Amino acid sequence: MNERMKELVQILNEANYNYYVLDNPTITDQEFDNYMRELINLEAKYPEFKQSDSPTQRVGGEVVSSFNKVYHEKPMLSLSNVFNEDEIRDFDERLKRENIKPEYVCELKIDGLSVSLLYEKGILKRAATRGDGVVGEDITHNAKTIKDIPLRINEPIDIEVRGEIYMTKKSLLELNEKRIERGVEPLANARNAAAGSVRQLDSKVAASRNLSCFIYHLPNPEDYNIKTHFEALEFMRKLGFVVSDNNRKVKDINELLKFIEYWTIERPNLPYDIDGVVIKLNDLKDQQKAGYTAKYPKWATAYKFPAELVLTKLKDIKMTVGRTGQVTPNAILEPVFLMGSVISKATLHNEDYIKMKDIRIGDTVAIRKAGDVIPRVEKVILDRRTGKEKPFEVPKVCPICGSMLIKKDAAYYCENPDCDKKTIEKLIHFASRDAMNIEGFGDAIVEDFYNMGYLKDIPDFYNLEKSKEQLMELEGFGLKSIENLLDAAKKSKENSLEKLLFGLGIRHVGAKGAKVLAKHFKTMDNLLEASYEDLVNIPDVGDIIAKSIVDYFLDYKNKEMINKLKEYNLNMEYLGNEKVNLNISGKTFVLTGALESITRDQAEEMIENAGGKTSSSVSKKTYAVIVGSDPGSKYTKAKELNIPIWSEQEFLEKIKE
Repeated sequence: MNERMKELVQILNEANYNYYVLDNPTITDQEFDNYMRELINLEAKYPEFKQSDSPTQRVGGEVVSSFNKVYHEKPMLSLSNVFNEDEIRDFDERLKRENIKPEYVCELKIDGLSVSLLYEKGILKRAATRGDGVVGEDITHNAKTIKDIPLRINEPIDIEVRGEIYMTKKSLLELNEKRIERGVEPLANARNAAAGSVRQLDSKVAASRNLSCFIYHLPNPEDYNIKTHFEALEFMRKLGFVVSDNNRKVKDINELLKFIEYWTIERPNLPYDIDGVVIKLNDLKDQQKAGYTAKYPKWATAYKFPAELVLTKLKDIKMTVGRTGQVTPNAILEPVFLMGSVISKATLHNEDYIKMKDIRIGDTVAIRKAGDVIPRVEKVILDRRTGKEKPFEVPKVCPICGSMLIKKDAAYYCENPDCDKKTIEKLIHFASRDAMNIEGFGDAIVEDFYNMGYLKDIPDFYNLEKSKEQLMELEGFGLKSIENLLDAAKKSKENSLEKLLFGLGIRHVGAKGAKVLAKHFKTMDNLLEASYEDLVNIPDVGDIIAKSIVDYFLDYKNKEMINKLKEYNLNMEYLGNEKVNLNISGKTFVLTGALESITRDQAEEMIENAGGKTSSSVSKKTYAVIVGSDPGSKYTKAKELNIPIWSEQEFLEKIKE
């Protein structure tokens, strides 16, 4: 039976390769189904002989409890963007100034989700999302269900490749038809659908979504004696990966612009969504010569297609109050589909903008996404006016607190210092770095979300998922930025108790006091039950702090809030490590240059958690300078003062000791 099972695996994998990669079916659907049925039955009867590259894994069925973190050995960098011919020519000229004679490879920019695929001895071992470029999530159980991704490649080698998981227009249509039949809201676009599919815990869901995958990058081509990017693409195609047939090698800027012009017109005819063209230097030595910035390679860029214009009805104009007190008019629109998402709001900037364009409530207006991201009202379609449209007048009072508005230059401002300030400041403090450290929630975003009704109290940070689609329509936001905010809030749930205590903003309880309380009581429940006498007898907790804590927990609203946070699964225990790291504790460190495996903020947090301190400047009090790539003057200063210099790897080793 073992030999027959091996034979069936080989037959089915070859059939998949011929069908999905070569577009040349060699057996009928009936034959494929018969072989698959036979293999499924044999694997059920003889599970000990089931192979890791068996095509039965594409059916799905594996369920994971959570997504494990994956550290990319080489960061998955994003690309810089260009938006017009002048910027493309500037990109070309910058390369020429490096004594490079550019030959490019042009690729369609697929609108999906980046993925890293790792193979050992030719067999798929791990698939991971891009994440923040340094740390992604393990989605192997879902990647195995995607028929474009080979479970075994054509050579038994160790290799990593990168590509884009996407959903075709046809698959999205079929998925939405099924959702509508079940009374479920249809998905807005294929990109969101693909991203949501690969983040399902149950792989059967991903298997049912009929996802696809193009491979476009080989991180270490030199290991395979490859000289150009185009050779790398063909090498990966021969290994059995699906590589786009629309990739083109062009010899100069003029051919490049013709490629872009062609696909600007032809993009609607593709079976999948694209939002631009990726431009890469072909010669790998030229790539090395061009180099990198901290965020992206200098040898590649992404041309973004011009934004589309769509027409819709302007139903109303609502005012929102921003971080500085500026009151901004926003158009409330009849929902319209634009560049992959449904738009129901757009910015109107200020009163002068409304008057200049003569925008009225009830008008038919043209909407554009600036940079394919921010929706705005571009113009009024005057020949569609009926005479029922109403001119807009800016309210004389603040929509939040009712205070009189003051006009400065072109904008109106609310200058009431008590305009919901306490609540907003409480929310800003909770999300701040020293408290819950919810990355991305700066002052402006917290205030905007508060004024729009999405963030009214602390627990709302953990209930934003329900408003995800609406948040994506806000000015300056999109799928990626909103998902980053949601992920940051989710990550903060794992913080140690002292972070939460400080974040609650209990009067007189600072960061140090919060840590004292967390270390002493260990859990939130223990602290809730503590009496005034219990508290006042703790070193560093005096009469004022003890009374403040007791008063805080006597307020039933505060207790309700903490219970709500428990329902959202926030950690309520102290997680601190009582061991002392003698390499770090009590010492001051300075960071300079771009770190590869961790972010600057992560490094600073690691130092502080180990009892050390960080500083922004080098002095005689500095114990060591931690150096990444492209260090600046701090590195030079450290050498002048004879201060120890640690590499990133050396730092990571010492922090673990």
